[in-house]
Amino acid sequence: MKKPRIVKRYCPTCKKHTSHNVEKIKKKKASELKQGQRRFRRVMRGYRGFPRPKPEGREKTSRRAPLKYTCTVCKKSHQPPSIRAKKVDIGE
Repeated sequence: MKKPRIVKRYCPTCKKHTSHNVEKIKKKKASELKQGQRRFRRVMRGYRGFPRPKPEGREKTSRRAPLKYTCTVCKKSHQPPSIRAKKVDIGE
């Protein structure tokens, strides 16, 4: 799916349609101090196996692509619900 770098859409802060910069959100490194990660590390310690069952079936054909829209007037960003696509190309 191809998306333009600048798109005109509604800004909830300005309360009108303005041009927005489109940006793909990159995944950040998971924190080692979160409760789920601490639990995972505790279970993986020692001679035990993997704590969760292996996923059944095949992978899905598409992934969710989160996009961040930044208003060019007020510089506020908002992130609507992500779209599902095989591949997202941003640029023009």
